[in-house]
Amino acid sequence: MDQLAANKALVSQFWQEVYEGRNYARIGDFFAADGEYVDVAMPDSVARGPGAVAKRLRIGHEPVERFTHVVHRMIAEGSTVMTEHTETWHFHTGEVVALPFVSVMEIGDGKIRLWHDYSNLDTLLKGAPAWWMEHIMTFTVEDFGSASP
Repeated sequence: MDQLAANKALVSQFWQEVYEGRNYARIGDFFAADGEYVDVAMPDSVARGPGAVAKRLRIGHEPVERFTHVVHRMIAEGSTVMTEHTETWHFHTGEVVALPFVSVMEIGDGKIRLWHDYSNLDTLLKGAPAWWMEHIMTFTVEDFGSASP
């Protein structure tokens, strides 16, 4: 398998683990020791390191009953993999929010070194139930990851 195909396969496995496996302890295994996750809509809350990235996803995702995830297209060039995809969040209280994303990942040595997520955060905030919003608001920027080294 060439490097571009290997990088795309890694990202595909990651998406499967996030949305189907939901094993947040395993999520960190995909990241380099200094790997970063940045939700571009919240640039002050960079998650650095495998544990911080897993924790960041766990905070927002664990209270969600289930996800459906559709990859519309994925392209790879050099060490970069870009994915256009839609996460549909299904809450146990009946709310359903379809959230389109573009995710940009840099891969190095078989690990994710950088992940930038681009979405319209307002779509999630307008559609999510109040109890989920209250849950999220109990966390600080430091809980989501710290922008300081």
